[in-house]
Amino acid sequence: MYRKSESSWRWPLALLAAYVPIWIALAIEPVFRKDWLLENLIVFIALPLFVITARRLRFSDFAYGCLFVFFVFHAVGAHYTYALVPYADWWQSLGGGALEGRNHYDRFVHFLYGLLVTPAAVQLIAHYARFPRPWNFLVPSMFMAGHAVVYELIEWAAAIVFGGDLGQAYLGTQGDVWDGQKDMAYALLGTTITLIAMAAAGRLPRVK
Repeated sequence: MYRKSESSWRWPLALLAAYVPIWIALAIEPVFRKDWLLENLIVFIALPLFVITARRLRFSDFAYGCLFVFFVFHAVGAHYTYALVPYADWWQSLGGGALEGRNHYDRFVHFLYGLLVTPAAVQLIAHYARFPRPWNFLVPSMFMAGHAVVYELIEWAAAIVFGGDLGQAYLGTQGDVWDGQKDMAYALLGTTITLIAMAAAGRLPRVK
């Protein structure tokens, strides 16, 4: 799909070079080290996997850019724990009004997961799968929705296994019994917005 010249790798390599110092800075003295480790399992698995498989499947520059933005926001959440990201303080320091109530950073990142990971998911599916054109919207939606479900199940399992403060920090429900369902809904909303935008721009691949 892509010409594997030296120039074709400059953008993803530049993004990786930019992400590493950001990740290292946010790895220094996180609010809750054990939660930070759990949150970063996705980084420890995904980034090496992207590097190892890059020559087999080189995503578009746009998809790599979206992944970079998502992982930066995730790194911020892992540093503070998602329920304690002080965005309200940051907003007030910029002259904004007081923000009260639940900390919504975790829901925001779930939304970003759907919004920003979907381009790479679309290209991954188009590279390996074959299905009729009417499915090129539905299959990525199901793929991303499945990921959202699996992630919530992992959070639930971690909360049961570790329990205590670590389990609660990783689960991050903040007392909302419908937190898992809302997180999945936000992820699917982000996916739907991206797929509609890609379809409108003619960027959904015609796989068959």
